[in-house]
Amino acid sequence: MRIMKRPNILLTGTPGVGKTTLGKELAERTGLTYVNVGELAREGELFDGYDEEYQCPILDEDRVVDELEDKMTDGGVIVDYHGCDFFPERWFHIVFVLRTDNTNLYNRLENRGYTGKKLQDNVQCEIFQTIYEEAMEAYKGEIVHQLPSNDPEDMERNLEQIMQWVEQWMKDNN
Repeated sequence: MRIMKRPNILLTGTPGVGKTTLGKELAERTGLTYVNVGELAREGELFDGYDEEYQCPILDEDRVVDELEDKMTDGGVIVDYHGCDFFPERWFHIVFVLRTDNTNLYNRLENRGYTGKKLQDNVQCEIFQTIYEEAMEAYKGEIVHQLPSNDPEDMERNLEQIMQWVEQWMKDNN
């Protein structure tokens, strides 16, 4: 196995918690490569049908993993996706689950055009900590961390904290 010079980071959480905003800014500040799995899937047409109930394509998880494998092996990647249990555990050095107050989340999702069952299910997903529990089951507990993501101050604190972690990882592993 190749020695990675830079860490791989997973940013996950319910849709609308701020993964993409954080991920893009983090990549800008650290020089790591940012991958939004939704965009990757759209560009590569990595879908396996369409979900009529939620009005969205169904991700072909195996094809996504195949598509990312080489990049992840090299290291230095920030992956952004609202699911996390299908990625190989070996890929990530740390997992951050972003969490948002339900009122904030509801408003963000409503502004995105989410309605009805899709809106309710995503807010419930946050209430019941579904993504956090999924991450805790899929990865070693010591690499899974929850971060608040309610306002710009939270985002700045999260950026600082993750950048410090990356810096320390690079010192410890190079």
